[in-house]
Amino acid sequence: MTAAAASLAAPGARAWLVNALVTVVLWGIWGAFSGVSPQRGFPETLVYCVWALTMIPPAVVVLAQAGWRLDRSPRAIGHGLAVGLLGAGGQLVLFYAVARGPAYLIFPIISLSPVITIALSFLLMGERTGRLGALGIVLALLALPTFDFAPGADGAGAQAGWLIPALIVMLCWGVQAYFMKAANHIMSAESIFVYMALTGLLLAPAAWAMTDFSRPINWGIDGPGLAALIQVLNAIGALTLVFAFRYGKAIIVAPLANAGAPLATALISLAVLGVVPGPLKALGIALALTASLLLAIEPDSADDEAAASA
Repeated sequence: MTAAAASLAAPGARAWLVNALVTVVLWGIWGAFSGVSPQRGFPETLVYCVWALTMIPPAVVVLAQAGWRLDRSPRAIGHGLAVGLLGAGGQLVLFYAVARGPAYLIFPIISLSPVITIALSFLLMGERTGRLGALGIVLALLALPTFDFAPGADGAGAQAGWLIPALIVMLCWGVQAYFMKAANHIMSAESIFVYMALTGLLLAPAAWAMTDFSRPINWGIDGPGLAALIQVLNAIGALTLVFAFRYGKAIIVAPLANAGAPLATALISLAVLGVVPGPLKALGIALALTASLLLAIEPDSADDEAAASA
């Protein structure tokens, strides 16, 4: 957790960017390997349970750093539960999708969630950005669909098993990102993450109940052990994302994180599979890299009010 701890330690003008980039790296690696555990006989429902447990250590660390103060006003609880349930519910559906489709197709679809976040932030919070930021948002949204489809043997019937769940996750996480930013205006980032961890654990029994224990389950080190190693990247990335929203505008953070992470996932997945990106994906990579650069250098990206209140 060294990189994550360092990113949380310096809430300066670019703290949003540091935290967002840490999230991109961690989620990019996690996304590329998130399907490994189910492929090795450890069901996605149990992967969810492991993920919920990996949320506990970072939650304890940040709560201790906050002096064990947890925001418990009705508004704070409501926002915290909304962020947590949307995130954990989407996570549960994601594990279902990843077990039935390729990660390098599913994650780019999910990454379109900033469209929802941007619309809500623009309409309900009045967030705006400069020309470079606006261009970066457009390029990020244009880049994401280029990763969605690839030639393969799967027919439309096979795709239906993961496409609809992927769209549900996209909706959940798009709304969650909006609530994550809204929550940062009324409660601490540490409290938000603690509520995320609690709601993740709250849904763990449902995931356990959904597990088909009549089928062989890999309880070896490459089962739950490997799942924990992979899912801890997800947990720490979620923590740094909360702080990215704390110090930055949702209209900027959402497309940066959601364009960067699937870009990293696609590159790693394609490298592992030994596939050379075609012209369309090469264009998507170029667009995503350009978008990330523009969003990073946009002078109006930081949320000065949030940074000052930290």
